Amino acid sequence: MTTSGRALEGRARSLAGVVRVRRLHGFTLVELMVALAVLAILLGVAIPSFSDVTLSSKLRSLANELVASATLGRSEAIKRNAVVTLCASSDGSTCTGSWYEGWIVRASDGTVLHAQAAAPSGYRITAIAPDTTSITSIAFQPTGLGATTASLTVCRSSPSAGNQERVVEISLTGRTSVKSTTTGECPDDS
Repeated sequence: MTTSGRALEGRARSLAGVVRVRRLHGFTLVELMVALAVLAILLGVAIPSFSDVTLSSKLRSLANELVASATLGRSEAIKRNAVVTLCASSDGSTCTGSWYEGWIVRASDGTVLHAQAAAPSGYRITAIAPDTTSITSIAFQPTGLGATTASLTVCRSSPSAGNQERVVEISLTGRTSVKSTTTGECPDDS
């Protein structure tokens, strides 16, 4: 190797060392600010979407618990060959209170077959009959038929988090169905 070759090799090594040293310095202030701005925009878009997904999940869960209770009431009425009632219950043993305070499935002899805890704070459940009167109990006959049709609406009243709600329909045959609505008129009390 010649002297000029060695000199070039030495310069290349020193340049590589400079490049390595520059890489170890990290981000510039401008790069950091751009990254933070992108992160802020992404969070601004993601957080409201996450809130909607969480609300939808909680509403679906409460509606499914109502469906399960109605299905249990209907099947127990058929099995026992006696009237079984699904009713609002604030204490878990008697048919008193509002739907959002909890509900029970109760046999005609007073035995509580299932007790459901209160809805989370801020969630409301209202039940109305076809004539738009408020109802606190739904009876299932020994044949499995309901005494009346009922619509139970599950919604979020406070803090206001959109206009999503679920409506559980219980037909005269005792069958249940759930639908999503967006009327957004959640009452303060049921």
